[in-house]
Amino acid sequence: MLDFAPTDEQSALIATAREFARKEIIPVAGALDEHGTFPQDICRKAWETGLLNCEIGEAFGGLGLSSLSHGLLLEEIAYGCAGVSTTFIGNTLGAMPLIIAGSDEQRRTYLARLLGKPVFAGLCCSEPDAGSDLAGMKTVYRKVDGKLVLTGQKRWITNGGVADFYTVFARREKTIPLLGITCFVVDRETPGVSVGRKENKLGQRASNTCDVLFDEVVVSPDQVVGKEGQGLKIAMQTFDRTRPLIAACAAGLIRRALDESRAYALERKTFGVPIAQHQAVQFMLAEMAIAYEITRLMASKASWAIDKGCPESIISSCAKAYGADAAMRAATDAVQIFGGYGYTKDYPVEKLMRDAKLLQIYEGTSEIQRVLIARHLLRET
Repeated sequence: MLDFAPTDEQSALIATAREFARKEIIPVAGALDEHGTFPQDICRKAWETGLLNCEIGEAFGGLGLSSLSHGLLLEEIAYGCAGVSTTFIGNTLGAMPLIIAGSDEQRRTYLARLLGKPVFAGLCCSEPDAGSDLAGMKTVYRKVDGKLVLTGQKRWITNGGVADFYTVFARREKTIPLLGITCFVVDRETPGVSVGRKENKLGQRASNTCDVLFDEVVVSPDQVVGKEGQGLKIAMQTFDRTRPLIAACAAGLIRRALDESRAYALERKTFGVPIAQHQAVQFMLAEMAIAYEITRLMASKASWAIDKGCPESIISSCAKAYGADAAMRAATDAVQIFGGYGYTKDYPVEKLMRDAKLLQIYEGTSEIQRVLIARHLLRET
């Protein structure tokens, strides 16, 4: 029998994350957005509270939270600010290849580093001409005297400018695209590693996004994550594990849009009555409520499959695509309910609309998710 009730531990986790968002994130979210300020202090407090890096296993000193519990936590963080929740996810994304395929030594070194102090990780996969199209990857490596030398440019890297280390995907020179991709773990201070300018983004401005460049970066074979040539598999497994978390963040943003819209609709009057009494507004509120319930359920199902040891790409893609699109609709409707006021920075809904747009773009656009879903449906058995 299905049981949708959270466990006692999950209820406590939700309460902790909700209180953290209320006290530490919501009061400063507007200022972080306006100035594009990285939430260093928030991340430090989250690290101290145990809300950061929480999927790292107990063997390395972490909480070892399930994917489902992590999603419930991130929903609350995203309710406060999607840019902050993306920063949190950035650490999970950067660490996930190590969690999935890293050696014991790599895990002891890098995962323990995230737990030892409030530092950051970044996943370097996207490039200027190769976002969803990994076959177009131009970052390459070659072997020289028993070492490996990386050269290339990665773009749109979350936590790129603040990361302590990166998990980097590159293809071996003169190999067939996709088949020659390998994953590496690279320290920020390695000679030849540098970062570009911080992107001046439309939304989620609290999240640090920039290029990371590798200029003849020498790494050793023990920095290969998994085995050579397994990079594509590791990348796909990583995104299967993190896309449900994006859907959970979408649920948090939808719930925030609904709460803000409902409160405003009950207060704002037109034609002598609160606008909540107008059917057009009621329908928008109802659609937000529907979208929230569906997104939360889909994110939970995808995470549940991960926790059962059988992550399903199609479910992760469905949750991410639906949740991102639903969040964008909910945020747009929230601005509409607020009318002219919603178009100003005096109210939080314009930020929700800008933040929601990125959900449809990163970790595979909504269109790419539909391509993946269709390929799964049409695959010969």
